[in-house]
Amino acid sequence: MFLVFRWLLRILIGLFVVGALVVGVGYWFLSRSLPDYSEDFSLPGLTAPVEIVRNSNDVPHIFGKTDADVFHALGFAHAQDRLWQMTLLRRTAQGRLSELFGQRTFATDAMMRRLDLYGLARSSVEAQDPATRAALQAYADGVNDWIRQINEGARGRGAPQFFLFSSDIAAWQPADSIAILKLLALQMSDKMANEVLRARMSLILPPERLRDILPDDPNQAVVALPQYSELVPGVSPDYQPIRVAGDPLAPFPEVGMAGASNAWAAAPSKSAAGGALLANDPHLPFSAPTIWYLARLELGSGGVIGATIPGMPLILSGRAQAFGWGLTTAYVDDQDLHVEEVNADNPEEYRTPDGWKPFRTERSIIRIKDAAPITVTLRWTDNGPVLPPSQYDVGTITPPGHVMSLSWTALDPADTSMSAAMNLMHANSIDAAIEAGKDFVAPAQNLMLADANGIAMQTVGAIPARDPAMQGQGRLPTPGWESRNRWHGIAPYEQNPAERDPQSGILGNTNNKTVDRPFPEHVSFDWGDTERIQRWLTLMQAREVHTRDSFIETQLDTVSTTMRQILPLIGADLWFTGETAPSGTPERLRQRALTMTAQWNGEMNEHMPEPLIAEAWLSALQDRLIRDDLGPMADQFGHVDEVFLNRVFRNEDGAAAWCDIKQSAAVETCADIAQLSLDDALVWLTERYGDNIDSWRWGDAHQATHDDPVLGNLPILRYLVNIRQSTSGGDDTLNRGVTKGYGVDPFQNVHGAGYRGVYDFADPDSSVFITATGQSGHPLSRFYDDFGGLWRRGEYVPMSLDADLARAAAVGITHLTPSGDTR
Repeated sequence: MFLVFRWLLRILIGLFVVGALVVGVGYWFLSRSLPDYSEDFSLPGLTAPVEIVRNSNDVPHIFGKTDADVFHALGFAHAQDRLWQMTLLRRTAQGRLSELFGQRTFATDAMMRRLDLYGLARSSVEAQDPATRAALQAYADGVNDWIRQINEGARGRGAPQFFLFSSDIAAWQPADSIAILKLLALQMSDKMANEVLRARMSLILPPERLRDILPDDPNQAVVALPQYSELVPGVSPDYQPIRVAGDPLAPFPEVGMAGASNAWAAAPSKSAAGGALLANDPHLPFSAPTIWYLARLELGSGGVIGATIPGMPLILSGRAQAFGWGLTTAYVDDQDLHVEEVNADNPEEYRTPDGWKPFRTERSIIRIKDAAPITVTLRWTDNGPVLPPSQYDVGTITPPGHVMSLSWTALDPADTSMSAAMNLMHANSIDAAIEAGKDFVAPAQNLMLADANGIAMQTVGAIPARDPAMQGQGRLPTPGWESRNRWHGIAPYEQNPAERDPQSGILGNTNNKTVDRPFPEHVSFDWGDTERIQRWLTLMQAREVHTRDSFIETQLDTVSTTMRQILPLIGADLWFTGETAPSGTPERLRQRALTMTAQWNGEMNEHMPEPLIAEAWLSALQDRLIRDDLGPMADQFGHVDEVFLNRVFRNEDGAAAWCDIKQSAAVETCADIAQLSLDDALVWLTERYGDNIDSWRWGDAHQATHDDPVLGNLPILRYLVNIRQSTSGGDDTLNRGVTKGYGVDPFQNVHGAGYRGVYDFADPDSSVFITATGQSGHPLSRFYDDFGGLWRRGEYVPMSLDADLARAAAVGITHLTPSGDTR
């Protein structure tokens, strides 16, 4: 027996030693791709030595003799920290993900090939101004220099992920950077999805109910639209919800999940310190690492510092010494769907205003890992690419004998947005920035600007020129063969919304409506916010003058105006009524929940139970109101729509009719539905979080999901690469954390401010910024998630252009020197 025990012990120790060796060897191989920030390199193409000083937060400060050398070094630094992310973005734009991930990403690749973003990016290179082309080439040279260092120096293939997938890395090209900008435009517009949703709902609901469930901005008159069945006969209702694949590698936003953001500015007269103030926090889907990367560039026009996206030689939101800029999604209606009639006698032709015309057709081979290649046929009409029936389920609203095409401003083969963004980065005044904005095409943005003399907001990006007689007014798919439904070019830049130096001294945008113009000068019917703007106005008006800290306080505010407005409406007949129920009964739990929500101030604090109760209650309420009318299509509305609930509980235009469940014999009132939905919510919460209501926490449900899009779902590995954080805020708070809206964890925080910056031009070096994860994309790096805790707590890091301060506590200084080889 003792002998057996001794051998078992030996085997156990042996297994432990072998396991330790495997882990040790694995760590050694994986850590080889961690860059040494103090290593020096001799590189071809540089004209003079360049210094990359990574300060204590791993933010690179790049100093060079020429702008080309600085962009060269930025490409080098981006590739050192985020090469895997950059190649993934490039493959997405190219439609080549399936070469790595197999059948999982075939639909995404097929759609990207149809849009041809990468082909359009290639053709757009020559459209850039000479300075931008030089910057793109220098940046590409820097990326390629690091790729060469990987190949020559056994640097762990560049990133751990390259051990699991192909380690072949193609040379970076200028077109790659333009393609990533176009990919960003795709993520920031959901107008195509909105058109599909409105068309499908139009087939299900009468006009008066469609107006309730898809309401316009309440400050805007309702525009009468034809029913979709009148525009496009032969389509039947479909009650299945529209679901994008849900794959984090797919760049197509679901309805309500397009780009968003906050930005505001105060003129010097409204600043306590006498200098302009600017705050910006762009919102995109969360990921690990975040898409944002902080950097400082010392250019010929002066130093600039702010947020970049690896793959592009741009600071997209940031500041110079006396000038700052921020971005918010403008919600321009930049996409239209067209129903194209196919010639029954010749399926290679489609109908145009001048008769039948051949489709422009190409065949594209998609290579798929562990499977045979698939050839897809790509077709284009005058209006744009033909979409597959599965994309946003457009097949459900396409009659037999027809196909659906897409018009979109980003499908411009001479897109100069990269030059515009480059010139914005070099601008040192509001005038120069507005002039640079003329060349923006997509994504359309609101530029928030501040300099020593004032503030401004300018919408940049192409806005389609539509015919006043267009049938669907850009809100429904329309027959593509009718001239009135086709675009007539792009509206003049001078018509874009703009505001400069208002009398109030304050400008802001939370994706709210910026203009109130009739169609077709309307910019958009669907805006991104109706509630955050109300809270922002309250906070701005609460002070005579503002400071950097008051702007930070506003940026981090978690009070929900929706909760403050809606809860009194739905609780009016429930709060403070009835006798106290026995302890431990459902009635007592309901009374306790009602008391807590009645006394709550609407702050979506992660440590409180009230936000969780209220969010679950409103979600259950909206579901009860619409499910008997919409069936499974109710799943499409996973986010609470405060305008819809307001209409119902105020009985605007008879909207209270939604409260009566048509499939029941009884006539339910809105108070009945409110109580039943609260009971539903409490049952779900009790099953999920236990029966102690005081122990429930909003942050347990509202965890920010900074997940790795590739490894984030794999056992064990997901615990190493995903970054999960309990967070405050909600769908419509200024500190915005958009909930998932479906599945077993509907309140997960999946979309929000991956970057925050506050710029103070009274003391520019007191400006601050932060990203949601960290600078590095390497899970073994200490800079992979070091910003995460700061971001969650609402803290920032210094945003200084002081070179001595950057060097004082640098984690490393890389010297790049010219080699004899000039390529």
